Amino acid sequence: MADTLTPLLIDFLEWLADAPRPYAEVMEAWRTSCPRLTVWEDATDGGYVARKPMAGQTPLIELTIRGKEFLATHPRIRSAQHIRDSAGHRIER
Repeated sequence: MADTLTPLLIDFLEWLADAPRPYAEVMEAWRTSCPRLTVWEDATDGGYVARKPMAGQTPLIELTIRGKEFLATHPRIRSAQHIRDSAGHRIER
């Protein structure tokens, strides 16, 4: 994966770290036809995300253990929208 895509990959994985998302929502937010922005493909190829089948519903996309490890080894200051209080609740700014 190109170093230029790492920040986007981190954005994507942090977004999924908040909660698993329906496949359709993931595709709406992260699908691209640009061959240089391969965030979804890099995440799936790297084993950072997985589809979780849901009976009668669209599959959920969630972080794998490998995805969580990737985030842990690529620390950065999370944006204000990701700041959480001591109880784990998101603090919006």
